[in-house]
Amino acid sequence: MTVSGAFITLEGIEGAGKTTVMALVSRLLEEAGKPFLRTREPGGTPLGEALRELLLGHRHEGMADDTELLLMFAARAEHIHRKILPALEEGHWVLCDRFTDATYAYQGGGRGIDTSRIQALESWVQQGLQPHLTLLLDLPPETGLARAGRRSAPDRFEKETLDFFQRVRENYLERAAAEPSRFRVIDASRPLVEVEEQVSQAVTAFLETWG
Repeated sequence: MTVSGAFITLEGIEGAGKTTVMALVSRLLEEAGKPFLRTREPGGTPLGEALRELLLGHRHEGMADDTELLLMFAARAEHIHRKILPALEEGHWVLCDRFTDATYAYQGGGRGIDTSRIQALESWVQQGLQPHLTLLLDLPPETGLARAGRRSAPDRFEKETLDFFQRVRENYLERAAAEPSRFRVIDASRPLVEVEEQVSQAVTAFLETWG
């Protein structure tokens, strides 16, 4: 798949600071003169946002793991075809809060769904589309959940156990170790000024190599 824009994703467990980092990366792209689309998953389109409410809300607490996985990829398919691909093909950059790494981490690591099943859906839906840079905001789950709890009422995922989020974190770190050319692991447990410095260095280096 050939695109002329760059695709950047932000990943991390609840409370890792993705909203703050999203604002910082947006500013860095603006300063570099890069036209970009800012979006999120699940969501990004009217249909995707409706599916997001189903996935994160509390109306379907007993949702089957397979249902959750398929809804994630249904939202992603719409997102890719309606927003992400058109933007990349026009030469715009795309900055996305979560993408398929989150599915491997949450539905794979957290829920225990076999990786091969996620890979099959990824291949079908994405047709080779992958982020060019992924910033993984890493911190201990207990720290992230404490931060998230101060921010807002917990969504359906935030009500999961600490063990669940530990598995999510481990999966994220395994993926980062397996793809060091794409991932930049940010120590999100550090003070904000240090987190922002790590992010700025990673994005600046990427801008220099991408052009």
